[in-house]
Amino acid sequence: MSAATVGAPTAVGRFPEPRGLFLAMLRVHRSALLFWAALVALAVGALLWALGPGADSAWAEYRASGCGGDSPGLGCDLPGPAHGRYDTVVACASGLLAVLPVLTAAWAGGALIGRELESGTAQLAWTQSVTPARWLAAKLAVPALLLVPGTLVITLLHRALWASDSHLQRALGWREWHDDSVFEANGILATAHPLAALALGVLAGLVVRRALPALAVAALAVMALIYVLDDVRAHLWPMPPGTPVLMHRHPSSDFWPLQLVETGIVLAVAALATAASFALLRRRTGVAV
Repeated sequence: MSAATVGAPTAVGRFPEPRGLFLAMLRVHRSALLFWAALVALAVGALLWALGPGADSAWAEYRASGCGGDSPGLGCDLPGPAHGRYDTVVACASGLLAVLPVLTAAWAGGALIGRELESGTAQLAWTQSVTPARWLAAKLAVPALLLVPGTLVITLLHRALWASDSHLQRALGWREWHDDSVFEANGILATAHPLAALALGVLAGLVVRRALPALAVAALAVMALIYVLDDVRAHLWPMPPGTPVLMHRHPSSDFWPLQLVETGIVLAVAALATAASFALLRRRTGVAV
């Protein structure tokens, strides 16, 4: 038997390295993948229900109580059970986008990076065919590729809901465009926040190198970032001279300028955290990244 014949089966059975890294990450973190897919499915189903039968039932209930005219009575600002169900479902769907950055950071710091460094799994991978740089790149790229489509779908449905239920908004006055959860869910911030959380979580995992402490540090860092951005949001776009700088003084036409400025800040944080992660890994391993 020739040497070429002996070597053939080995060559046929191997995946290209990028594909192998992708499949390995999906296998190791399949529970997180299934959890994310379930969350997206629930949010999409909830928003689709709210776009159709949920909104129809809430509006029919409001009109049936004699509150659909131009001069609603004093009791028309009290929602009935149909509107309560509608409001709860919409709040839960948009609330997912609010808590997603914290969940992402905690998972990235604890399970994605901290646990592998603590157990020695990462160091073992670096001694095989995976370089530290490629390992870290996969840790950042694969979750990002899964986070972006899911958050974009939820955002598009939330925007469609916001545009379609204007009669309910006017009737009950229960939401405003500048409310934190609405503002973030209706724009590209809903996608930028998890990406920054992923980068901060990875950096926390590399710095702490232990699963539970890294989880806590990453979650606290993201909560602090979002808190600060919520607090300074009204100052991110100029107002007419002499106008108090408050979000509800801002006109609704400032929605996209505020979104773009804040998204730029969040993505800059993500880029800095990513660069810091590669620099730290380079210093730790002594390998150019």
